[in-house]
Amino acid sequence: MIDICMLGTGGMMPLPGRWLSCVLVRCGATLTLLDCGEGTQIPWKSLGWGFRQLGAICLTHMHADHVAGLPGVLFMVAHAGRTEPVLLYGPPGTTYVVEGLLRIAGELPFPLQIEELQGGERLALPGGLQGSCAPAQHGVPCLAYRLELPRRPQFQVERAQALGLPVQYWSRLQRGESVEYEGRLITPDQVLGPPRRGISLAFITDTRPTARLTAFAHDVDLLICESMYDDPTDLPLARAHAHMLAEEAARLAKEAGAHALLLTHFSPKIHDPSSAEKAARRVFRAARAARDGEILTLSYPPAPGEPQERSLSQELAN
Repeated sequence: MIDICMLGTGGMMPLPGRWLSCVLVRCGATLTLLDCGEGTQIPWKSLGWGFRQLGAICLTHMHADHVAGLPGVLFMVAHAGRTEPVLLYGPPGTTYVVEGLLRIAGELPFPLQIEELQGGERLALPGGLQGSCAPAQHGVPCLAYRLELPRRPQFQVERAQALGLPVQYWSRLQRGESVEYEGRLITPDQVLGPPRRGISLAFITDTRPTARLTAFAHDVDLLICESMYDDPTDLPLARAHAHMLAEEAARLAKEAGAHALLLTHFSPKIHDPSSAEKAARRVFRAARAARDGEILTLSYPPAPGEPQERSLSQELAN
C-alpha cells in the first residue's frame, strides 16, 4: 500500500489556500518527497506524518517553485532527530543549486547524498519502492519520476507441502531466496505462483507532452501530471513556456493507458481548478483536479476470490 499526500498543487507562486506543487509519498514507515517548493514544511507539519521518516527527495528541475523549500524541510528533518542518510535525486545542476541552499539550512546531523541523473536510471528509494526517471521537455534539465511497489508472487502452500518442506523455510522462499533441505536445492519458482501486479505512480510536471513521457507512464495506477493552463486559447503560452494544458495532460494519460489522472501545478490565474478538471474529463474520464492536503491510497489489486473494492480510477471517474 502507498499513501500519497498532495502537499501543494500550485505553480509559480504560493497562494492563499494553495501551496506550490509537491507530493509526499508514504510507503511503510518511510517517506519520499517529490519536489519541494517554498513553504513545503508548513502543510507537511499540518499533515502529521512526521519529518524524521524522510528517506529520499526527488527533484524534477531547478526552478524556485520546485526547490526553494529545501532549507526549511531539511531543518525540520534535522530538528526531528534524523541521523540516517537522506537521498536526493535531481537533473544535472542539482548539486550546485542544493549546495547553495544548504548554506542557509545550517549544519545537518545526517548525510545528504546527492545524485544527478540524466534520465533512464533506476533509483534506490526507501520502503521497498523502486524508482525510475525519464527526461522531460522544459528548456532546462528536467525529469519525470515513476515509483513502483512490486508485489511478491503468492506462496503456494500445497507445492511446499508436496516437497515435504518444513514451515521454517517458507518465509525465505517467499522473499525470493533458495534454500537447501535434505540435500535438495529448493528454488522460489518451485513454490511461488505467477507474477502479480504491483502498484505504480508517475509524477510528470513542467514539460510539454512527449512520446517518451507517454511510454514512461504506461499502465500506471496513478499519473500525477501538471495542468498549468485550462483554456485551449493558452496553447501558445503552454508551448512557449514548456507546460501543458489540462486536455494535453488528459491525452497523455489516455494514450499511456494510465488508470487515473490527478491534475496539479495550476497557474495562479486558475482560481478554481474545476475548470481544468472539466477540460481533462472530456478526454479522460478518470481525471480530477488535486486539492491541497488531500490523501489518496493506492492498494494492491485484490487476488482472485477476494472482494472487489472500488478502484481509484472508478472513484475519480465519478
